[in-house]
Amino acid sequence: MSWTLLPAGVSPSARVLIISRALRAFADGYVAILLPAYLLALGLGTLDVGLLSTATLLGSAFATLAVGAIGHRWPQRGLLVAAALLMAATGIAFAASSDFWPLLAIAFVGTLNPSSGDVSVFLPLEHARLAESATGPPRTALFARYSFTGVLFAAAGALCSGLPAWAATHTGAPLLVTLRAMFVAYAAIGCIVALLYRRLPASASDGGGKPAPLGPSRGIVLKLALLFSVDAFAGGLVINSLLALWLFERFGVSLAVAGVYFFWTGLLSAGSQLAAPAVARRFGLLNTMVFTHIPANVCLIFAALSPSLPMAIAFMLVRSALSQMDVPTRSAFVMAVVTPSERAAAASFTAVPRSLASALSPTLGGALFAVGLLAAPLIACGVIKIGYDVALLLAFRRHGVRPD
Repeated sequence: MSWTLLPAGVSPSARVLIISRALRAFADGYVAILLPAYLLALGLGTLDVGLLSTATLLGSAFATLAVGAIGHRWPQRGLLVAAALLMAATGIAFAASSDFWPLLAIAFVGTLNPSSGDVSVFLPLEHARLAESATGPPRTALFARYSFTGVLFAAAGALCSGLPAWAATHTGAPLLVTLRAMFVAYAAIGCIVALLYRRLPASASDGGGKPAPLGPSRGIVLKLALLFSVDAFAGGLVINSLLALWLFERFGVSLAVAGVYFFWTGLLSAGSQLAAPAVARRFGLLNTMVFTHIPANVCLIFAALSPSLPMAIAFMLVRSALSQMDVPTRSAFVMAVVTPSERAAAASFTAVPRSLASALSPTLGGALFAVGLLAAPLIACGVIKIGYDVALLLAFRRHGVRPD
């Protein structure tokens, strides 16, 4: 990636953060697809996939809450390094375990991400550092490039999810062994990310100007957190691991086909996030968030009702071209409506309800799959998200925040 694509006025730490985001997204991209395949290969069921996905999101939520509540007591750089080392430990532990209960515990305390977005403890810490890395008009563009990088490399990771099956076929190794190797690679990426974080320059939060807990912006942050939690609950019904499971169960696709599908949806999502700043400059952050999200969720409902794989994929591709345009605009919106000292806390307290709410729904989605209601999670997700979009527009239509 050419770093001349970074907007003007960006500090050197932005480069480290975006490279780190790329590596983490690559690992998350293949883990989200391999997770259900790995669990099924261990002899676990579809409900177990949902339960483990819930555990990963619940653990991320509690870790993110801790960052928002007490994280301001420690340097952000140190917290980021610690999170990356936890990522490394998670990969090793998951590769070494075969039974449900140890895997559940590892999923809860670790950093596995079964979703299409970044819902980990890394998110509020990196967002706060990014907000310091640009001022004025470049900020929204910087968040867009950060999000774009994550989606693009997650797509590349998804394409690599076919490697275990390919390796098993060409080397004669058992599929379970090649699946475990991918979790070892996840651990190695965590180590590389930790080394990158150590190169971050000191910031205001690492010295005397530590970020503060929520204060003047508490009311607006709580309102946003409530609305974001509704969106996240719906999104938890169709996280990437469950979408992969849906493709396996509904249409009988292979790991390689699923990887190609997630690669192309990832590319479309990446392109939409690059387009988001231009759309936001023309129509505003809020309108960009809402009026791209609604048609995306209509497409999700149509995909759930499609009788064939080509038709379902066509609707999902259109959805992917629209559904992620709200990601950089949402991040920029939150950073714009709070004071600079509250940004880390605001990022945490808007991310925590999202993680908690999204953690509840994968188990529900897995249970619906287990009883044969394969379309129900997708339809419910689309309907709830459309309701969220309408509520968000009504709540903030007079706020008037545009990219700063």
